[in-house]
Amino acid sequence: MYCPLNFRFPIMSFSQEIYVTDAYGGAICFVRQHVLRLREKVEVFADDTERSLLATIEADRVIDWSARYTFKSPSGQVLGALGRRGMKSMWKAHYDVFAPGALTPTFVIQETNPWAKMLDGLLGEIPFVGMFTGLILHPSYIATRGEAGASTLRLTKHPSIFESRFALTQEGPADEGEQLALMLSFLMVNLLERTRG
Repeated sequence: MYCPLNFRFPIMSFSQEIYVTDAYGGAICFVRQHVLRLREKVEVFADDTERSLLATIEADRVIDWSARYTFKSPSGQVLGALGRRGMKSMWKAHYDVFAPGALTPTFVIQETNPWAKMLDGLLGEIPFVGMFTGLILHPSYIATRGEAGASTLRLTKHPSIFESRFALTQEGPADEGEQLALMLSFLMVNLLERTRG
């Protein structure tokens, strides 16, 4: 994975979709979240043709209050996991990221400013006004190595009107397996937090 990466959400889409591209616009992956499923399942493809599956993300339970999302390759190899901290995420998003083979969290993803996300979610539902919230409100999430460790990756919303755009930038070192687990974690965080406003 080479940062920065760009995440793009089309607004007018029946299912939740994310197009991930590199800094030059080249396709990195395409994400589709299944709708009307009791248990969360997300598929990550090489591109929007959906011919080449790269990974799946599956929840361990129906209610996602403190769900754990496991990342797997098409062959079933575990690529890492993401755990949502139920009580800690009530006001400010808080997730644990498990690198491949890790029994304890390797990274923590937290929201940097919960007010920005809350206002973006509330104002975004107002007709006409909602079209312009993407120009002024920019929620951001940061991954640190451990609870108070150094910053590794940051996901920031960018100004846009007709779609949601985020940029994933690298701020610290991570090996290949950790980077993949973090990218998949940020994709899932983006989907979860987007549905919560």
